[in-house]
Amino acid sequence: MMNLYDETCFECSKLITNKYSTSFSLGIKAFDKGYRYPIYAIYGFVRYADEIVDTFHEFDKAQLISDFKNETFKAIQERISLNPVIHAFQQVVNTYGIGLELIDAFLSSMEMDLDKKTFDRTCFTTYIYGSAEAIGLMCLRVFTGNDDKQYQLLLPKARSLGAAFQKVNFLRDVKADYQERGRTYFPDIDFNNFTEHDKQAIEADIKKDFDQAFEGIKSLPDGTRLGVYIAYVYYLQLFKKISYTPANVILQKRIRISDTRKMGLYVKAVLQQKLNVI
Repeated sequence: MMNLYDETCFECSKLITNKYSTSFSLGIKAFDKGYRYPIYAIYGFVRYADEIVDTFHEFDKAQLISDFKNETFKAIQERISLNPVIHAFQQVVNTYGIGLELIDAFLSSMEMDLDKKTFDRTCFTTYIYGSAEAIGLMCLRVFTGNDDKQYQLLLPKARSLGAAFQKVNFLRDVKADYQERGRTYFPDIDFNNFTEHDKQAIEADIKKDFDQAFEGIKSLPDGTRLGVYIAYVYYLQLFKKISYTPANVILQKRIRISDTRKMGLYVKAVLQQKLNVI
């Protein structure tokens, strides 16, 4: 019956992924079957931690994230949790040898969101690593299995991809972060006087991350490459749309890619793989 409990927990993480992210859900479906549950588990875990700091305003967030953190490490040690999201995650951590330092870095970044409103360069780098790059490295552990040499080779590219995704999220969500949550992630940027020059400087930095990440995607193991490439294509398209949008408009509305457009990009990515473009 333990297998039934395990499967149910992974299905809970799958449901969370499908509910929260069209982009990542379609990307995960492109993985070979054996990779899907582990990546669902990672996404479900990080999604719920993020919900604590961004959504549960009427509750004691500091206590909630502390409890979540303690339960996570307890579950990893004991190899069980009655929280289905944490149980699925601990299985992946223990199966693939995901380093506890990656989990700690991620949760520390979530804690920064509780009281950190303005980020200097050091805090920005720390936050990006924990909130995005570390997640990419958790996924990379799953993709590379026991091949530590391949993991180390792809590590910097995985970090670049995570950083690109997170920085695009920051640009997309400027309105909500700045006006609703009072957060300013990008250092040395005054969003009361956000200029095209400011926006272009941010975009140049993001483009470097995307360029570096693409080289890593081409070297991913079979069965994972297409799924990661699909997520890359979605975010690259979103980035391009943001790049074409004036700075003042970015502050007024959230830029998004329609589900119809995402399906078109999905089909195109599948065709590109068949033609050995990636």
